Amino acid sequence: MNQLVGLPASAREAALASELSATNASYHSMPSPGELLARLPMTPEAARQARLGRLAVRQALAGNDPRWLVVVGPCSIHDTQAGLDYARRLADLSAELGDTLLIVMRAYFEKPRTTVGWKGLINDPYMDDSCCVEEGMHMARRFLLAASELGVPLAGEALDPVSPLYLADLLSWVAIGARTTESQIHRELASGMETAVGFKNGTDGSLDTALHAIQSACSPHVFLGADRDGKVAVVRSRGNPHCHLVLRGGGGRPNYDSVSIALAEAAMKKHAIDPVIMVDCAHGNSSKQYERQAVVLADVVGQIVHGNRSIRGVMIESFIEAGRQDIPADQSLLRYGCSVTDPCVGWDDTVSMLREARKRLRPLIA
Repeated sequence: MNQLVGLPASAREAALASELSATNASYHSMPSPGELLARLPMTPEAARQARLGRLAVRQALAGNDPRWLVVVGPCSIHDTQAGLDYARRLADLSAELGDTLLIVMRAYFEKPRTTVGWKGLINDPYMDDSCCVEEGMHMARRFLLAASELGVPLAGEALDPVSPLYLADLLSWVAIGARTTESQIHRELASGMETAVGFKNGTDGSLDTALHAIQSACSPHVFLGADRDGKVAVVRSRGNPHCHLVLRGGGGRPNYDSVSIALAEAAMKKHAIDPVIMVDCAHGNSSKQYERQAVVLADVVGQIVHGNRSIRGVMIESFIEAGRQDIPADQSLLRYGCSVTDPCVGWDDTVSMLREARKRLRPLIA
């Protein structure tokens, strides 16, 4: 601005106009949701699996299906080949345990970042900051179609409010994360979804934000959104009656223990919300120590065995190989089936955890 001092008025005006015309963003057109769905259409089997999966999840959460919901899978999908390998394994395990556990695979393509970092397959599919979003969206939809054909119901996180227009028709359950539960946009989005939606408690461990979100998403809304042609549209939602609470710990302490569950039940009743709870075995509940997810799961199953009926599901972060890895400059060094975001339980431990849960819960099903 000091450089403008002493310039004639006309020159100052021209300089200011030039500065104001500069933009901090550029724009690259994406195929509309309708165009992508036409290129990668829903197959009859994928449509059937999504429909049956949504119904089964709703019934399990309501207690009308006596099974318990288990949302399990990688923290994020970065390698679609490894992801499909995991899906095949999970399909076989589901066939073994499906009389007691309704198993749904985590298929997360977007990751919230506290500051910066890899934002997921959609945003940066090649993990090299090239951010080929259009290719990432194609890869994500192709993955969901292929996994659906394996007979595995799928779960995702609604992070970007536009992405569900491209992908949500293939999902059976959706999460709203701790960082976005307070967002009005995400509450409105959830109010129009066909899937059951789980709202996580805040990162500080508080419940009120999630409970307010559930109340909001259960109600009708009118808001600005987009249609399948990519045009701005006025959306009129009817409200989503299949919303529930996800306890993930926070504020330096877990909230899966029986006292925390009882407090959550009381808070939900106070807000006139049916006490339907899912426990996230990772994140704050495991102190981000992936091995502790087994401890959390065993405790939660014990509560159910001893009479709790508000806990209707659990979430587990699991992949083929245990732990996590950084993204190397030479991606040929990536370990197959190992998370590049949060650490996960390995496949063998996942099988052991779920078999043990099924063994303990099976007698409760008439």
